Amino acid sequence: MSNRRRIILFGITVVVGGTIASLTSCSTSIPNRDPTGSTFPIVRGESLEGQTVELPAAVSGSPAILMVGYLQQTQFDLDRWTLGFGQAGTTIRVVEVPAIVGWFPSTFLRGTIDDGMRAGIPSEDWGAVVTLYGEDAERIQALTGNENGRNGRIRLIDDRGEIRWFWDQGYSSKRLLELLEMAGKLDARASLPSSPTTPADGD
Repeated sequence: MSNRRRIILFGITVVVGGTIASLTSCSTSIPNRDPTGSTFPIVRGESLEGQTVELPAAVSGSPAILMVGYLQQTQFDLDRWTLGFGQAGTTIRVVEVPAIVGWFPSTFLRGTIDDGMRAGIPSEDWGAVVTLYGEDAERIQALTGNENGRNGRIRLIDDRGEIRWFWDQGYSSKRLLELLEMAGKLDARASLPSSPTTPADGD
Protein backbone atom coordinates (compact mmCIF):
# COMPACT_ATOMS: atom_id res chain seq x y z
CA MET A 1 0.00 0.00 0.00
CA SER A 2 1.33 3.42 -0.94
CA ASN A 3 2.35 5.76 1.87
CA ARG A 4 1.93 8.77 -0.38
CA ARG A 5 -1.43 10.20 0.61
CA ARG A 6 -3.05 13.59 0.72
CA ILE A 7 -5.75 14.45 3.19
CA ILE A 8 -8.35 17.18 2.70
CA LEU A 9 -9.92 17.97 6.05
CA PHE A 10 -13.44 19.28 6.13
CA GLY A 11 -12.83 22.16 3.69
CA ILE A 12 -16.29 21.99 2.19
CA THR A 13 -18.87 24.73 1.78
CA VAL A 14 -22.50 23.75 1.37
CA VAL A 15 -25.79 25.59 1.10
CA VAL A 16 -28.14 24.86 3.98
CA GLY A 17 -31.54 26.54 3.86
CA GLY A 18 -30.16 29.19 1.51
CA THR A 19 -27.23 29.93 3.83
CA ILE A 20 -23.65 29.13 2.89
CA ALA A 21 -22.03 27.19 5.72
CA SER A 22 -18.42 26.15 6.00
CA LEU A 23 -18.17 22.82 7.76
CA THR A 24 -15.32 22.84 10.23
CA SER A 25 -14.61 20.60 13.16
CA CYS A 26 -15.36 22.62 16.28
CA SER A 27 -15.84 21.67 19.88
CA THR A 28 -15.17 22.76 23.43
CA SER A 29 -11.50 23.48 24.06
CA ILE A 30 -9.79 20.51 25.69
CA PRO A 31 -6.27 20.93 27.16
CA ASN A 32 -3.62 18.99 25.30
CA ARG A 33 -2.18 15.87 26.89
CA ASP A 34 0.33 13.20 25.95
CA PRO A 35 -1.53 9.86 25.73
CA THR A 36 1.62 7.73 25.43
CA GLY A 37 1.08 4.49 27.35
CA SER A 38 -2.70 4.62 26.92
CA THR A 39 -4.65 2.18 24.79
CA PHE A 40 -6.12 3.73 21.68
CA PRO A 41 -9.90 3.91 22.26
CA ILE A 42 -12.21 1.66 20.28
CA VAL A 43 -13.87 3.81 17.62
CA ARG A 44 -15.77 3.16 14.40
CA GLY A 45 -15.43 5.21 11.27
CA GLU A 46 -15.80 4.84 7.54
CA SER A 47 -13.04 4.64 4.99
CA LEU A 48 -13.28 6.58 1.75
CA GLU A 49 -13.96 3.20 0.13
CA GLY A 50 -17.23 3.18 2.05
CA GLN A 51 -16.23 0.38 4.42
CA THR A 52 -16.92 0.49 8.16
CA VAL A 53 -13.59 0.37 9.99
CA GLU A 54 -13.02 -0.24 13.69
CA LEU A 55 -9.83 1.12 15.15
CA PRO A 56 -7.48 -0.05 16.50
CA ALA A 57 -8.70 -3.56 15.55
CA ALA A 58 -8.23 -2.85 11.83
CA VAL A 59 -4.48 -2.44 12.31
CA SER A 60 -3.93 -4.98 15.09
CA GLY A 61 -1.13 -7.50 14.77
CA SER A 62 1.49 -5.00 13.65
CA PRO A 63 2.46 -1.43 14.55
CA ALA A 64 0.78 1.42 12.71
CA ILE A 65 1.00 5.20 12.50
CA LEU A 66 -2.28 7.06 12.93
CA MET A 67 -2.32 10.69 11.78
CA VAL A 68 -5.32 12.45 13.32
CA GLY A 69 -6.57 15.84 12.17
CA TYR A 70 -9.23 18.06 13.74
CA LEU A 71 -9.26 21.10 11.44
CA GLN A 72 -9.05 21.91 7.74
CA GLN A 73 -5.74 23.71 8.38
CA THR A 74 -4.25 20.48 9.75
CA GLN A 75 -3.80 19.35 6.16
CA PHE A 76 -0.58 21.34 5.79
CA ASP A 77 1.05 19.63 8.77
CA LEU A 78 -0.09 16.14 7.76
CA ASP A 79 1.14 16.67 4.21
CA ARG A 80 4.64 17.29 5.56
CA TRP A 81 4.55 14.12 7.65
CA THR A 82 3.26 12.17 4.64
CA LEU A 83 6.09 13.50 2.47
CA GLY A 84 8.59 12.54 5.16
CA PHE A 85 7.25 8.99 5.34
CA GLY A 86 7.47 8.69 1.57
CA GLN A 87 11.03 10.00 1.39
CA ALA A 88 12.09 7.64 4.17
CA GLY A 89 10.54 4.67 2.35
CA THR A 90 8.79 3.48 5.49
CA THR A 91 6.80 0.27 5.24
CA ILE A 92 4.85 0.83 8.47
CA ARG A 93 1.14 1.18 7.79
CA VAL A 94 -0.05 4.79 7.90
CA VAL A 95 -3.73 5.68 8.37
CA GLU A 96 -5.14 9.21 8.17
CA VAL A 97 -7.98 9.83 10.61
CA PRO A 98 -10.06 13.01 10.21
CA ALA A 99 -11.99 13.35 13.48
CA ILE A 100 -14.99 15.63 12.97
CA VAL A 101 -16.84 16.93 16.01
CA GLY A 102 -19.78 19.21 15.29
CA TRP A 103 -23.41 19.66 14.40
CA PHE A 104 -23.57 17.79 11.10
CA PRO A 105 -24.14 14.08 11.74
CA SER A 106 -26.57 13.64 8.83
CA THR A 107 -25.84 11.10 6.15
CA PHE A 108 -26.09 13.80 3.47
CA LEU A 109 -23.47 16.05 5.00
CA ARG A 110 -21.15 13.16 5.82
CA GLY A 111 -21.35 12.11 2.19
CA THR A 112 -20.55 15.65 1.05
CA ILE A 113 -17.47 15.79 3.26
CA ASP A 114 -16.25 12.36 2.18
CA ASP A 115 -16.80 13.19 -1.49
CA GLY A 116 -14.67 16.31 -1.06
CA MET A 117 -11.85 14.24 0.40
CA ARG A 118 -12.09 11.63 -2.35
CA ALA A 119 -11.62 14.37 -4.93
CA GLY A 120 -8.11 15.08 -3.62
CA ILE A 121 -6.89 11.54 -2.89
CA PRO A 122 -5.96 8.80 -5.40
CA SER A 123 -8.55 6.02 -5.31
CA GLU A 124 -5.94 3.39 -4.42
CA ASP A 125 -5.38 5.24 -1.13
CA TRP A 126 -9.03 5.62 -0.08
CA GLY A 127 -8.82 2.63 2.23
CA ALA A 128 -6.11 4.41 4.25
CA VAL A 129 -8.34 7.38 5.18
CA VAL A 130 -10.85 6.64 7.95
CA THR A 131 -13.20 9.45 8.98
CA LEU A 132 -14.64 9.61 12.49
CA TYR A 133 -17.77 11.58 13.37
CA GLY A 134 -19.67 12.50 16.52
CA GLU A 135 -18.96 10.52 19.67
CA ASP A 136 -16.15 8.53 18.06
CA ALA A 137 -14.36 11.77 17.13
CA GLU A 138 -15.00 13.11 20.63
CA ARG A 139 -13.26 10.11 22.19
CA ILE A 140 -10.12 10.88 20.19
CA GLN A 141 -10.16 14.58 21.10
CA ALA A 142 -10.64 13.68 24.77
CA LEU A 143 -7.56 11.47 24.56
CA THR A 144 -5.21 14.11 23.10
CA GLY A 145 -6.85 17.48 23.67
CA ASN A 146 -7.58 19.84 20.80
CA GLU A 147 -5.59 23.01 21.53
CA ASN A 148 -3.41 24.21 18.64
CA GLY A 149 -5.74 22.29 16.38
CA ARG A 150 -3.77 23.06 13.22
CA ASN A 151 -1.16 20.55 14.35
CA GLY A 152 -1.76 16.91 13.53
CA ARG A 153 -1.82 14.34 16.30
CA ILE A 154 0.75 11.77 15.21
CA ARG A 155 0.79 8.56 17.15
CA LEU A 156 2.45 5.19 16.82
CA ILE A 157 0.52 2.26 18.19
CA ASP A 158 1.90 -1.21 18.72
CA ASP A 159 0.39 -4.51 17.62
CA ARG A 160 -1.96 -4.48 20.63
CA GLY A 161 -3.21 -0.90 20.21
CA GLU A 162 -1.07 0.75 22.90
CA ILE A 163 0.17 4.24 22.04
CA ARG A 164 3.96 4.04 22.11
CA TRP A 165 4.88 7.40 20.61
CA PHE A 166 3.03 10.72 20.25
CA TRP A 167 3.67 14.19 18.87
CA ASP A 168 1.37 17.20 18.48
CA GLN A 169 3.74 20.15 18.03
CA GLY A 170 4.00 20.21 14.25
CA TYR A 171 6.23 18.44 11.77
CA SER A 172 9.86 17.97 12.77
CA SER A 173 12.47 16.02 10.80
CA LYS A 174 14.14 15.10 14.08
CA ARG A 175 10.88 13.71 15.46
CA LEU A 176 10.21 11.90 12.19
CA LEU A 177 13.46 9.97 12.55
CA GLU A 178 12.66 9.28 16.19
CA LEU A 179 9.23 7.95 15.22
CA LEU A 180 10.58 5.74 12.45
CA GLU A 181 13.27 4.32 14.72
CA MET A 182 10.66 3.38 17.31
CA ALA A 183 8.36 1.98 14.61
CA GLY A 184 11.18 -0.19 13.26
CA LYS A 185 11.87 -1.62 16.69
CA LEU A 186 8.20 -2.41 17.27
CA ASP A 187 7.85 -3.94 13.82
CA ALA A 188 10.84 -6.22 14.39
CA ARG A 189 9.47 -7.27 17.76
CA ALA A 190 5.98 -7.95 16.37
CA SER A 191 7.42 -10.19 13.65
CA LEU A 192 9.40 -12.38 16.04
CA PRO A 193 7.96 -15.89 16.49
CA SER A 194 6.58 -16.75 19.89
CA SER A 195 9.03 -18.43 22.19
CA PRO A 196 8.49 -22.20 22.34
CA THR A 197 7.26 -23.61 25.62
CA THR A 198 9.97 -25.44 27.49
CA PRO A 199 8.74 -28.84 28.71
CA ALA A 200 8.85 -29.33 32.44
CA ASP A 201 11.30 -31.88 33.85
CA GLY A 202 9.97 -35.41 33.57
CA ASP A 203 7.53 -34.60 30.69
